[in-house]
Amino acid sequence: MQEITEGVSNIAIAGDTQKKNRIQVSNTKKPLFFYVNLAKRYMQQHNEVELSALGMGVALDLAISTVVSVAEILKNNGFAVEKKIMTSTVEIRDESRGRPISKAKIEIVLGKTEKFDELMAAAAEERAGNGEEQS
Repeated sequence: MQEITEGVSNIAIAGDTQKKNRIQVSNTKKPLFFYVNLAKRYMQQHNEVELSALGMGVALDLAISTVVSVAEILKNNGFAVEKKIMTSTVEIRDESRGRPISKAKIEIVLGKTEKFDELMAAAAEERAGNGEEQS
């Protein structure tokens, strides 16, 4: 019985961690760098971040473009390494039509680089320095 309880606790913890480091982009009303900065914060806390886009048509195209752009910015600036890219189709019940509809989904998992903390510290120092100059 003890083993089962521990197993269930571990599953719950793993599930919670997964949700805490996932950024879901469903619309592009927020600026690109909102997602870049949010991804950096999630990587600071969890060592990795999962970027996810879900949708259909033009909305999906914009969400995928945002997710890919965020991943590329983080990789090109030395903050992240790509761990996994997954694509899938998700069945979602459309209440207005009364039947399930398929939506495309992309997920990109990024991990921290070895120099992540150093880059974050340098950026924080630069911001502090800029604040002092403006005073």
